Amino acid sequence: MKILLTNDDGIDAPGLWAAVRSLRQVGEVCVVAPLQQQSGVGAALTLYGPVEVREEPINPQLAGDGPDLFDVVAYSVDGTPADSCVVALEKVVGKVDLVVSGINAGSNTGWDVMVSGTVGAALQGYFRGYHTIAISVGGVRSPIFDGAARFVGLMAKRLDQRRDEPGMQDHLLLNVNVPNVALDKIAGLKVTTLGGRSYGESVTEQYGQAGEDKKRYQISRNVPMSINEVEGSDIWALKNNHVSITPLHISLAHLERLPEVETLVAGLSDQLLTAD
Repeated sequence: MKILLTNDDGIDAPGLWAAVRSLRQVGEVCVVAPLQQQSGVGAALTLYGPVEVREEPINPQLAGDGPDLFDVVAYSVDGTPADSCVVALEKVVGKVDLVVSGINAGSNTGWDVMVSGTVGAALQGYFRGYHTIAISVGGVRSPIFDGAARFVGLMAKRLDQRRDEPGMQDHLLLNVNVPNVALDKIAGLKVTTLGGRSYGESVTEQYGQAGEDKKRYQISRNVPMSINEVEGSDIWALKNNHVSITPLHISLAHLERLPEVETLVAGLSDQLLTAD
Protein backbone atom coordinates (compact mmCIF):
# COMPACT_ATOMS: atom_id res chain seq x y z
CA MET A 1 0.00 0.00 0.00
CA LYS A 2 1.37 3.41 -1.01
CA ILE A 3 0.30 6.34 1.17
CA LEU A 4 0.73 10.07 0.66
CA LEU A 5 0.94 11.90 3.98
CA THR A 6 0.55 15.66 4.20
CA ASN A 7 -0.70 18.18 6.77
CA ASP A 8 -1.19 21.88 7.48
CA ASP A 9 0.99 22.19 10.59
CA GLY A 10 4.21 21.92 8.59
CA ILE A 11 6.94 19.41 7.81
CA ASP A 12 8.34 19.48 11.36
CA ALA A 13 5.01 19.00 13.15
CA PRO A 14 5.05 16.18 15.73
CA GLY A 15 1.59 15.00 14.64
CA LEU A 16 2.83 14.38 11.11
CA TRP A 17 5.59 12.13 12.36
CA ALA A 18 3.30 10.31 14.76
CA ALA A 19 1.26 9.43 11.67
CA VAL A 20 4.42 8.36 9.80
CA ARG A 21 5.35 5.92 12.56
CA SER A 22 1.90 4.32 12.48
CA LEU A 23 1.34 4.28 8.73
CA ARG A 24 4.84 2.95 8.06
CA GLN A 25 3.67 -0.34 9.56
CA VAL A 26 0.90 -0.53 6.93
CA GLY A 27 2.72 0.44 3.76
CA GLU A 28 5.10 2.78 1.96
CA VAL A 29 4.75 6.35 3.24
CA CYS A 30 5.63 9.40 1.15
CA VAL A 31 5.65 12.70 3.07
CA VAL A 32 4.97 15.96 1.23
CA ALA A 33 4.02 18.78 3.58
CA PRO A 34 4.15 22.57 3.84
CA LEU A 35 7.43 24.13 4.88
CA GLN A 36 5.68 26.38 7.40
CA GLN A 37 2.60 26.36 9.62
CA GLN A 38 -0.46 26.80 7.38
CA SER A 39 -3.47 26.36 9.67
CA GLY A 40 -6.66 28.08 8.57
CA VAL A 41 -5.82 28.48 4.89
CA GLY A 42 -8.51 26.04 3.76
CA ALA A 43 -8.12 24.71 0.22
CA ALA A 44 -6.15 27.72 -1.07
CA LEU A 45 -3.81 27.14 -4.02
CA THR A 46 -0.81 29.19 -5.14
CA LEU A 47 -1.69 30.13 -8.72
CA TYR A 48 0.39 33.26 -9.45
CA GLY A 49 3.90 31.93 -8.96
CA PRO A 50 5.87 28.70 -8.49
CA VAL A 51 6.13 26.76 -5.26
CA GLU A 52 9.50 25.41 -4.20
CA VAL A 53 9.88 21.75 -3.25
CA ARG A 54 12.88 20.43 -1.34
CA GLU A 55 13.79 17.00 -0.01
CA GLU A 56 14.22 17.19 3.74
CA PRO A 57 16.48 15.11 5.99
CA ILE A 58 14.68 13.01 8.57
CA ASN A 59 14.84 14.62 12.00
CA PRO A 60 15.70 11.87 14.54
CA GLN A 61 13.90 13.76 17.31
CA LEU A 62 10.69 13.65 15.29
CA ALA A 63 11.14 10.22 13.75
CA GLY A 64 11.58 8.52 17.12
CA ASP A 65 12.03 4.76 17.29
CA GLY A 66 9.59 3.75 14.58
CA PRO A 67 10.29 0.89 12.17
CA ASP A 68 12.67 1.86 9.36
CA LEU A 69 11.64 5.52 9.38
CA PHE A 70 14.90 6.63 7.90
CA ASP A 71 13.95 5.17 4.52
CA VAL A 72 10.91 7.48 4.41
CA VAL A 73 11.35 10.24 1.84
CA ALA A 74 10.05 13.63 2.95
CA TYR A 75 9.61 16.82 0.94
CA SER A 76 8.73 20.32 2.07
CA VAL A 77 6.64 22.63 -0.11
CA ASP A 78 6.89 26.39 0.25
CA GLY A 79 3.15 26.73 -0.22
CA THR A 80 -0.22 25.73 1.16
CA PRO A 81 -1.43 22.29 2.27
CA ALA A 82 -3.45 21.99 -0.94
CA ASP A 83 -0.34 22.93 -2.95
CA SER A 84 1.53 20.14 -1.19
CA CYS A 85 -1.08 17.53 -2.07
CA VAL A 86 -1.43 18.68 -5.69
CA VAL A 87 2.32 18.79 -6.33
CA ALA A 88 2.76 15.41 -4.64
CA LEU A 89 0.09 13.61 -6.65
CA GLU A 90 0.83 15.31 -9.96
CA LYS A 91 4.65 15.33 -9.92
CA VAL A 92 6.60 14.31 -6.83
CA VAL A 93 4.95 11.06 -5.75
CA GLY A 94 2.43 10.11 -8.42
CA LYS A 95 -0.30 7.54 -7.92
CA VAL A 96 -1.03 6.28 -4.43
CA ASP A 97 -3.57 4.07 -2.70
CA LEU A 98 -4.47 6.47 0.11
CA VAL A 99 -4.06 10.13 1.02
CA VAL A 100 -3.82 11.12 4.69
CA SER A 101 -3.76 14.70 5.97
CA GLY A 102 -2.69 15.16 9.59
CA ILE A 103 -2.39 14.46 12.38
CA ASN A 104 -3.49 18.01 13.12
CA ALA A 105 -3.00 19.62 16.52
CA GLY A 106 -6.49 20.94 17.20
CA SER A 107 -9.91 19.66 16.18
CA ASN A 108 -11.52 20.27 12.79
CA THR A 109 -15.21 19.83 13.54
CA GLY A 110 -18.44 21.36 12.32
CA TRP A 111 -18.16 24.42 10.13
CA ASP A 112 -14.42 24.59 10.79
CA VAL A 113 -13.92 22.19 7.89
CA MET A 114 -14.54 25.15 5.58
CA VAL A 115 -11.34 26.89 6.68
CA SER A 116 -9.27 23.89 7.72
CA GLY A 117 -5.97 23.46 5.92
CA THR A 118 -6.02 19.81 7.00
CA VAL A 119 -9.32 19.23 5.21
CA GLY A 120 -8.25 21.53 2.35
CA ALA A 121 -5.29 19.28 1.59
CA ALA A 122 -7.45 16.17 1.89
CA LEU A 123 -9.90 17.56 -0.65
CA GLN A 124 -7.21 17.56 -3.33
CA GLY A 125 -6.71 13.84 -2.84
CA TYR A 126 -10.45 13.25 -2.96
CA PHE A 127 -10.80 15.33 -6.13
CA ARG A 128 -8.29 13.01 -7.78
CA GLY A 129 -10.17 9.85 -6.93
CA TYR A 130 -8.33 8.60 -3.86
CA HIS A 131 -9.63 7.41 -0.52
CA THR A 132 -8.65 10.26 1.79
CA ILE A 133 -8.50 10.75 5.55
CA ALA A 134 -8.21 14.10 7.32
CA ILE A 135 -7.36 13.46 10.96
CA SER A 136 -7.04 15.77 13.96
CA VAL A 137 -6.78 15.64 17.73
CA GLY A 138 -8.80 17.93 19.96
CA GLY A 139 -5.87 19.69 21.60
CA VAL A 140 -3.58 22.49 20.41
CA ARG A 141 -1.31 23.30 23.34
CA SER A 142 -0.59 19.78 24.61
CA PRO A 143 -1.82 17.39 21.91
CA ILE A 144 -1.84 13.66 22.60
CA PHE A 145 -1.28 11.85 19.30
CA ASP A 146 -1.27 8.20 20.44
CA GLY A 147 -4.96 7.50 19.80
CA ALA A 148 -5.05 9.30 16.46
CA ALA A 149 -1.87 7.59 15.28
CA ARG A 150 -3.22 4.17 16.22
CA PHE A 151 -6.57 4.86 14.57
CA VAL A 152 -5.15 6.14 11.27
CA GLY A 153 -3.00 3.02 10.98
CA LEU A 154 -5.98 0.76 11.64
CA MET A 155 -8.17 2.71 9.21
CA ALA A 156 -5.55 2.58 6.46
CA LYS A 157 -5.23 -1.17 6.91
CA ARG A 158 -9.02 -1.62 6.84
CA LEU A 159 -9.35 0.39 3.61
CA ASP A 160 -6.58 -1.67 2.02
CA GLN A 161 -8.22 -4.94 3.05
CA ARG A 162 -11.61 -3.94 1.65
CA ARG A 163 -10.56 -2.07 -1.47
CA ASP A 164 -12.12 -4.69 -3.79
CA GLU A 165 -15.44 -5.00 -1.97
CA PRO A 166 -18.66 -3.66 -3.56
CA GLY A 167 -19.01 0.07 -3.07
CA MET A 168 -15.39 0.65 -2.10
CA GLN A 169 -14.54 1.73 -5.65
CA ASP A 170 -16.34 4.98 -4.79
CA HIS A 171 -13.65 6.87 -2.95
CA LEU A 172 -14.25 8.14 0.57
CA LEU A 173 -13.35 11.42 2.23
CA LEU A 174 -13.33 10.88 5.99
CA ASN A 175 -12.92 13.68 8.51
CA VAL A 176 -11.70 12.14 11.76
CA ASN A 177 -11.42 13.88 15.11
CA VAL A 178 -9.86 12.12 18.07
CA PRO A 179 -10.30 13.30 21.68
CA ASN A 180 -7.18 14.70 23.29
CA VAL A 181 -6.98 12.04 25.99
CA ALA A 182 -4.88 8.98 26.69
CA LEU A 183 -5.74 5.94 24.60
CA ASP A 184 -7.37 4.14 27.54
CA LYS A 185 -9.69 7.12 28.09
CA ILE A 186 -11.21 7.01 24.59
CA ALA A 187 -14.85 5.89 24.87
CA GLY A 188 -15.14 4.39 21.38
CA LEU A 189 -15.95 5.32 17.78
CA LYS A 190 -18.93 7.25 16.44
CA VAL A 191 -19.87 7.83 12.80
CA THR A 192 -21.19 11.37 12.92
CA THR A 193 -22.66 14.32 11.10
CA LEU A 194 -20.99 17.71 10.94
CA GLY A 195 -21.93 19.93 13.83
CA GLY A 196 -22.49 23.64 13.53
CA ARG A 197 -20.07 26.40 14.32
CA SER A 198 -17.60 24.99 16.81
CA TYR A 199 -15.51 28.12 17.28
CA GLY A 200 -16.13 31.80 16.73
CA GLU A 201 -13.61 34.49 15.91
CA SER A 202 -12.28 37.25 18.11
CA VAL A 203 -10.48 40.30 16.76
CA THR A 204 -7.97 42.32 18.75
CA GLU A 205 -6.26 45.50 17.65
CA GLN A 206 -2.48 45.58 17.69
CA TYR A 207 -0.82 48.96 17.90
CA GLY A 208 2.02 49.63 15.51
CA GLN A 209 4.77 52.20 15.51
CA ALA A 210 4.00 55.88 15.92
CA GLY A 211 3.25 57.59 12.65
CA GLU A 212 2.06 54.51 10.78
CA ASP A 213 -0.99 55.10 8.61
CA LYS A 214 -2.38 51.60 9.04
CA LYS A 215 -3.90 49.47 11.76
CA ARG A 216 -3.23 45.85 12.59
CA TYR A 217 -5.82 43.35 13.74
CA GLN A 218 -5.25 39.82 15.03
CA ILE A 219 -7.99 37.33 14.13
CA SER A 220 -8.23 34.32 16.43
CA ARG A 221 -10.60 31.36 16.50
CA ASN A 222 -10.84 30.99 20.24
CA VAL A 223 -14.49 31.41 21.18
CA PRO A 224 -16.11 27.98 21.83
CA MET A 225 -19.66 27.69 20.51
CA SER A 226 -21.00 24.98 22.82
CA ILE A 227 -24.56 25.60 21.62
CA ASN A 228 -23.81 23.30 18.67
CA GLU A 229 -23.15 20.14 20.69
CA VAL A 230 -26.02 18.24 19.05
CA GLU A 231 -26.08 14.52 19.81
CA GLY A 232 -24.78 12.56 16.83
CA SER A 233 -22.55 15.40 15.62
CA ASP A 234 -18.77 15.45 15.55
CA ILE A 235 -18.67 18.20 18.18
CA TRP A 236 -20.81 16.11 20.53
CA ALA A 237 -18.76 12.95 19.95
CA LEU A 238 -15.47 14.68 20.65
CA LYS A 239 -16.77 16.27 23.85
CA ASN A 240 -17.84 12.81 25.05
CA ASN A 241 -14.40 11.32 24.32
CA HIS A 242 -15.45 9.40 21.21
CA VAL A 243 -13.48 9.30 17.99
CA SER A 244 -15.66 11.09 15.45
CA ILE A 245 -15.68 9.82 11.85
CA THR A 246 -17.60 12.01 9.42
CA PRO A 247 -17.90 11.14 5.72
CA LEU A 248 -17.74 14.34 3.67
CA HIS A 249 -18.69 15.22 0.11
CA ILE A 250 -18.01 18.32 -1.92
CA SER A 251 -21.47 19.49 -2.97
CA LEU A 252 -22.45 22.71 -1.21
CA ALA A 253 -25.72 23.05 -3.11
CA HIS A 254 -28.71 23.40 -0.76
CA LEU A 255 -31.14 21.32 -2.80
CA GLU A 256 -34.04 21.70 -0.36
CA ARG A 257 -34.10 25.46 -0.97
CA LEU A 258 -34.13 25.35 -4.79
CA PRO A 259 -37.92 25.92 -5.00
CA GLU A 260 -37.69 28.83 -2.56
CA VAL A 261 -34.97 30.51 -4.61
CA GLU A 262 -36.90 29.86 -7.84
CA THR A 263 -39.77 31.86 -6.32
CA LEU A 264 -37.39 34.55 -5.09
CA VAL A 265 -35.91 35.22 -8.55
CA ALA A 266 -39.13 34.79 -10.56
CA GLY A 267 -39.38 37.54 -13.17
CA LEU A 268 -35.82 38.78 -12.73
CA SER A 269 -34.72 37.20 -16.00
CA ASP A 270 -37.08 39.42 -18.00
CA GLN A 271 -36.02 42.49 -16.03
CA LEU A 272 -32.35 41.67 -16.57
CA LEU A 273 -32.72 41.30 -20.32
CA THR A 274 -35.10 44.19 -20.90
CA ALA A 275 -33.48 47.50 -21.72
CA ASP A 276 -34.50 50.48 -19.58
